[in-house]
Amino acid sequence: MRFFQSLIMSRKNKHKSEKKSDKDLKKNSAIFNNITKFYFKNFNKLQIFLVLLTVLATGALIINYAKTGSFVSKDVSLTGGLSVTIHTDAEINPENLRDDLSKEFPRSSINVRTLQVSGQEQGIIIEDSNTDDSDQLVAYLKENINGITENDISVETMGSTLGKSFFKEIFIALFFAFICMGLVFLYYFRSLFATFAALVSAFLDIFITLGIITALQIKLTSGGIASFLMLIGYSIDTSILISTKMLKDKKADMNEGIKEAMKTGFTMSAAGIAAMFISFIFTNNFALRQIMLILVIGLVIDLFTSWIGNVAILKKQK
Repeated sequence: MRFFQSLIMSRKNKHKSEKKSDKDLKKNSAIFNNITKFYFKNFNKLQIFLVLLTVLATGALIINYAKTGSFVSKDVSLTGGLSVTIHTDAEINPENLRDDLSKEFPRSSINVRTLQVSGQEQGIIIEDSNTDDSDQLVAYLKENINGITENDISVETMGSTLGKSFFKEIFIALFFAFICMGLVFLYYFRSLFATFAALVSAFLDIFITLGIITALQIKLTSGGIASFLMLIGYSIDTSILISTKMLKDKKADMNEGIKEAMKTGFTMSAAGIAAMFISFIFTNNFALRQIMLILVIGLVIDLFTSWIGNVAILKKQK
């Protein structure tokens, strides 16, 4: 008797879960339909928004160049300078220390951040653009921070020539990545128009993301630059998806093809953004946090550059 009762209960629960699943699917479908309806209705306005984003990014880069002589703010790993690590349990306010050091060394660009291991603060890292400050900086720290000795301080020096050389090589790598991406795209789709659309989409994704990073006054690290190479990969995935549905699949209604591509593309982007954002929140490593932040921003911008910029160019071919 109990067996039959449990069997009936399990069937009822299964029926309820199926009903709930159907409701969730209908709800998600309704949300997606509203998004696509808004997208197709306001497509021309969205193109203006993309142009505006590009103009704002250009403005941010130009303003930074006027202030610093460089389009992008770079840390000592790219410009050269000192990196001083202090291992201490003492509570130190990074902002106050940075202000004090900036007053003490007015000709240098100073940046201070905490050193964290497994979520716990283990000290601070000081970055100084001037390699000549090494001895004076160490002496100042020993004098003004209680409880630290020579053994608690480690100093790394990055030459400006080496930093500039690395920065140049990374941009060469980005250039060749674009060329290789274009060749693969051209081979697969046999269309210069589709290749041009994919390259423009990837370029705008990187360009606008770089503008946002600069506007937020985030100093780019060597790891941060590597994340832009990853953005090219994400952008090309979306471009392949869009071009396949719009060029390879010969549909009478182009919008229907775009809508089908969106189902997969939006899911990919949402999963990527969620994963990177969670990593950004729970990662304590400074370099990894910057990589994750750039990827989150880049993936969000990719939604505009791919689904507005890329699609707009391909529509002209049609």
